[in-house]
Amino acid sequence: MRLAGFYIFAAVVALLPVLFPDNYFVVVVGTSAGLHVILAVGLNLLIGYAGQISLGHAAFFGLGAYASAILSTRFDWPSLLALVAGLIAAGLIAWVFARPILRLRGHYLAMATLGFGIIAHVIMVQATQWTGGPDGLAGIPPLNLLGWQVDGDLQWYGVIAAAMLLVVWLSLNLVDSQVGRALRAVHGSEFAARMMGIDTARTKTQAFVVSAVFAAFAGSLFAHQQAFVSPDSFNLTVSVELVTMVVLGGLASTFGAVCGAIALTLLQQGLVVFEDYEMLIHGALLMAVMIFMPQGLFVGLTQAAHRLGSTLARSKFRRSLD
Repeated sequence: MRLAGFYIFAAVVALLPVLFPDNYFVVVVGTSAGLHVILAVGLNLLIGYAGQISLGHAAFFGLGAYASAILSTRFDWPSLLALVAGLIAAGLIAWVFARPILRLRGHYLAMATLGFGIIAHVIMVQATQWTGGPDGLAGIPPLNLLGWQVDGDLQWYGVIAAAMLLVVWLSLNLVDSQVGRALRAVHGSEFAARMMGIDTARTKTQAFVVSAVFAAFAGSLFAHQQAFVSPDSFNLTVSVELVTMVVLGGLASTFGAVCGAIALTLLQQGLVVFEDYEMLIHGALLMAVMIFMPQGLFVGLTQAAHRLGSTLARSKFRRSLD
């Protein structure tokens, strides 16, 4: 059933630019939503499945972006090689910090990850000789995939859509694997998981590393797409937005993370026309969703569709009796 949903989602993603070939909104907003999906799906593995709170995930998003930017501009590395180096760097840094950070729980863990995010942001601002400081780093070359240069909006939509589908597919397979079952066990009760022979420290570290690599992947794509990066794109607000996407869509659900990322991206784009009232409406809508759909948008909409289907079926059955 999960893969059936994935195939339907992949078909919709592939058909959008075909059905709306000249629609700027579909292509440009679609690429932004795709990057957010990659980030949310990775973070959902950590928060939703492993039960480990992270308020500094934008740090790995920025790490991937700046690694690609610095290596491709300062050292003239090929963009694809710079992207891979960013993923490796993010994975290694996540592995180093995971063990001490993930020993903490609850609000202590939240504060530790928040501190990590703040430190990373300060480094982005202060290391001006490498990052360009507050002014950012410009002139990032476009992504070159084995001789094919990605430099158009429609091309970027295709690349980011493919990357997004790859991450969603990997996540679906991961949560159905032995590692995924271990993550859910750790989330339920670490003590019980240890009694069952699960190495809880290793399991949480694996989730942290995979989540960080996914975030760095999105960051590298973001850097080459925008051709410019600055610390403002990876601050605390971005980390909070990522957590909001995961919670809004529904914890411990890959498609919930997808739904939350797309919904929040569309909401942010749609509310631009309200100018001064944008944040007020934004907050009110998020509160309404959490009140009336506490399990998240994906579960709430799925249940509503089931109820509607049952109602229509009963109505049709009654009409047939009459």
